[in-house]
Amino acid sequence: MLSTLSIVVPIFVLIFAGWLARRLDVLGPGATRELNRFVVYLALPALLFDIVAHARPEDIWRPGFAAAFGLGVAVIFCLTVALRLRRPRHLADAAIDGLNAAYANVGYIGFPLVLVAIGREALAPTLVASLITVCGVFAVAIVMIEVGLQTERNRGRLIVKVSGSLAKNPLLVAPALAAVFPVFGLILPGPADTFLKLLGGAASPCALVALGLFLAAKREPTQRDDRAVAAIVALKLLGQPAVTWVLATMVFGLPAPLTHTAVLLAALPTGTGPFMLAEFYGREANLTSSVVLVSTVLSVVTISAYLALVA
Repeated sequence: MLSTLSIVVPIFVLIFAGWLARRLDVLGPGATRELNRFVVYLALPALLFDIVAHARPEDIWRPGFAAAFGLGVAVIFCLTVALRLRRPRHLADAAIDGLNAAYANVGYIGFPLVLVAIGREALAPTLVASLITVCGVFAVAIVMIEVGLQTERNRGRLIVKVSGSLAKNPLLVAPALAAVFPVFGLILPGPADTFLKLLGGAASPCALVALGLFLAAKREPTQRDDRAVAAIVALKLLGQPAVTWVLATMVFGLPAPLTHTAVLLAALPTGTGPFMLAEFYGREANLTSSVVLVSTVLSVVTISAYLALVA
């Protein structure tokens, strides 16, 4: 419990720092959007580029683990989108909801948590899970959002417009360009490596501070969809690890260490990626921020219970 708290508490402190800075008027009302744009256009692309460029083929080639974790993400994402579209709900909002339920906070919590709970041998599969989360499901959600926001009915023109938007999206372009390095065995020059690590290191704290700024902003009272928040959090903290466990043990027959790593990563709370997309595209960031906060708080209990169970 203490090791989990030592990882989660700093995240709350960063969110609180953003909240306090806005309440004290240290940062103005436009800070949320501008800080979020910094993360989306500079810091997060640098982090993704750095992760992919340093990935070794032998680290990434874990097909059983990737299938178990990736299919667990896909099942929860598709199920959430399908349920939300029945309301009915706009495709862009349903895609963000699906991301809320399937986007594990692998980058911010996953790496330090598996290092403490399992050991260094779990870092390589955690990298695979990180790539699936921040590149795979993120890319699918962005495609769905772009399709939902386009008003063009002609399929050919729609494909051209969506493709153009995706080709300019730094969150997709960065990892795609970085794939050249592991594929061809290239090594990043020292200055470039330092640049990426400095800029990419700002992604996590800036995203969390931006979330705190958003929560502190004064807005007109709106009816909160508490049932939606509860359902999405339940799918994230309970549904995704349960599905991943079934896939890892009964379908792919993974060894215990890989199964343990896959389930632990699937049980992580919702990361800040969905919030950044909701804020960037001007969708319902209020619901997303609630999911991020509630899932992070409750994950202290659920993750600790899981660790106690497998121990």
